[in-house]
Amino acid sequence: MASSDLDVLLDMGFEKERAEMAVKKSGGLQGALEWLEANQDKPIDEIKAGDTINEDEPPSLKPGEEARSLVCNECGKKFRSQAQAEFHASKTEHVDFSESTEEIAPLTEEEKKAKLEELRLKLTEKRAGQSVQDKEDTKKNESIRRKATKETQDLREELKKKEQLKEAAAKRREKQEELAAKERTRAKIKADQEERRQRAEKEKAEREGRAPPSAPAPAAAVPAVYSGPATSKPASAYTETRLRLQTPSGTIQKTFSVDTTLFEVATAVEQESGAQVQSFTQNFPKKVFNRGVDFGQTLKEVGLVPSAALIVK
Repeated sequence: MASSDLDVLLDMGFEKERAEMAVKKSGGLQGALEWLEANQDKPIDEIKAGDTINEDEPPSLKPGEEARSLVCNECGKKFRSQAQAEFHASKTEHVDFSESTEEIAPLTEEEKKAKLEELRLKLTEKRAGQSVQDKEDTKKNESIRRKATKETQDLREELKKKEQLKEAAAKRREKQEELAAKERTRAKIKADQEERRQRAEKEKAEREGRAPPSAPAPAAAVPAVYSGPATSKPASAYTETRLRLQTPSGTIQKTFSVDTTLFEVATAVEQESGAQVQSFTQNFPKKVFNRGVDFGQTLKEVGLVPSAALIVK
């Protein structure tokens, strides 16, 4: 009988271990169905743990026990034996029971089928609920992952935008410094030209034995207005220098950064003139810069700022 009841429960889709426990604890199909219904939400491990600590189990009717009926006045459920009522009380904490003259008839085949179908539907609903919950958990985890990815992308975009703004500000500052350096260079060239003109006039007057001419008022005013701001700055304040390079094939005028090395200047001259540069010579003050010795120094380091004239050899 127990084997047949077990097969019925297995055909319904119950786990073998749970079905075996139901048949063992109830002693029949009807009791097994009631046990499965009462314990459908409990894990197997929890049920086994209850067995370990000797929980009261509803025993099956003993042979020869007189059939009678007990009813729970709190929930209306009926029981065939006092042991089953006690088990119900231990599980639900219901304490209001009374005897009933109504005899609980065993389940008919139709009732058994209905009970089996009811349990089958509950089992299906439970599994469907678990599937829906799994889908919701997966959806929630995916939403969290996407949110984290979006926050990371937004942070990267913000950092990129800050870098672009920083580069743009650096370029604007560099352009302004370049314009200011060109203006200073033009003012310096103009002042040098005026100085050379006055020196030439003074030397001519000395050769002719006459007093040197005094500087005209307008000429004296020009350096005060235009050259003053340029010459007031130290050489370290310049970012560019203008070189006049006298080569065997002609004169080259170029503007270089003050951090340009003499080697880079020589390379630029060689590209234009086609001749190899061995040295640069400055007449005033007298200086000679040789390849392999001085070419590693920058224009600022050798004092060729903000302008200079060099003879290329």
